[in-house]
Amino acid sequence: MENTNHVNRRSFLKQSALALGALGIPQFVPSLALGKQGGVAPSERIVLGFIGTGKQSTGLMNAFLNIPETQVVAGCDVDKLKLARSKKITEDFYAKKTDKTAFKGYKCYEDFRELTARADIDAVVIATPDHWHALNAVQAARAGKDIYCEKPLSWSIDEGKAMVKAVQRYRRVFQTGSMQRSMEKFRTACELVRNGYIGDIKHIVVNVGGPPIPCDLPAETKPDYLDWNMWVGPARLRPYSHVLSPHISEDIYPHWRDYIPFGGGFMTDWGAHHFDIAQWALGMDRNGPVEIISPDQSEFKVLTYKYASGVTMVRDETYKGDPVKGILFIGSKGKVEVSRRHLRTWPEDLIKQKIGPQDVHLYKSTNHQQDFLQAMRTRKQPICDVEIGFSSAVVCHLGNIVYRIKRSLKWDPQKLQLAQPDSEAQQLFGRTMRSPWRL
Repeated sequence: MENTNHVNRRSFLKQSALALGALGIPQFVPSLALGKQGGVAPSERIVLGFIGTGKQSTGLMNAFLNIPETQVVAGCDVDKLKLARSKKITEDFYAKKTDKTAFKGYKCYEDFRELTARADIDAVVIATPDHWHALNAVQAARAGKDIYCEKPLSWSIDEGKAMVKAVQRYRRVFQTGSMQRSMEKFRTACELVRNGYIGDIKHIVVNVGGPPIPCDLPAETKPDYLDWNMWVGPARLRPYSHVLSPHISEDIYPHWRDYIPFGGGFMTDWGAHHFDIAQWALGMDRNGPVEIISPDQSEFKVLTYKYASGVTMVRDETYKGDPVKGILFIGSKGKVEVSRRHLRTWPEDLIKQKIGPQDVHLYKSTNHQQDFLQAMRTRKQPICDVEIGFSSAVVCHLGNIVYRIKRSLKWDPQKLQLAQPDSEAQQLFGRTMRSPWRL
């Protein structure tokens, strides 16, 4: 007898498409169902495409490949060597997995719009330089793809707003790659702070690098394997430099992030990790500081953020002369310091504290990629959705703006705008994209 409670994949997709169509939403529905973990049928796998196939993408690709419920079918890059490497990694993996001498099934693209146009792709993994994130993500959302996007969420505040708007409009699942939220040390530290185990939180010290600098790199001969015009994309065109896009043989994270046209320095690169954790601990997801104070070498010797609660947060390397490793939370009864390598508490035995059943228990994820896939299946928000990623990125961007204009700003985190007009600061909220690119 037929099990009427079972909804097969074909009928699920048909019903979902009709429902979305009735709402006026483009009929792009994930080719997945609530499949079994482990031995997942091909018809129920989540099909992925990668936009950007450099060093960071390689790590992400290996992570997703090793999750049985996924199928990686495509990659896009303007660097033919990196693109070819991604193809080899993927096809070698599947060849070994299926006991075949060769495996074909990974298609290469040089234009991300061609990849997002594929109806069989359920989600994209974006690991391009920051100045591309908004264009990649907005296009993917319009095409009905769910999105895993590397941090920082965006190159600017205005582009982050556009990403949030697109993800919400097209009802996409979005995971920001701030994967420290999926690490036990950071969740434990945040729960200790949130539940008052160090008393009233007074001050936070965040040790990350500084802001980006103007790009004055000397011109070099462009290599034939790289589409430099496409690499620069929406930024102002400048001559090629290997510093921005190194040869595949240089196993390094490229330094484009150090330069204003392409990244936000370590303020956004590591700030999107550590400021994000500070926000989480404070309960400031989808919120933020109300004032960003410029260093003046008198009362405020370092960049300082003030929250409406009175809590202050600084970007600094030390606390009372001692080096800070990661993030240091200072309360009225104790301290908590956390990084990827350690979790320390004062008093020392606080580290053994069990979070009580009536305490605040934060979202628990032990695998950032798996959490994204689970959110795709349930259509619920993952641990670091687009709004959370945006809130944390805003903290970083506002700090960078204050460094550039060399004066303090007041901020309205609810309205996502300056609380007091400042035309120079406002101009740094976005940019004019180079034709033909626009959001």
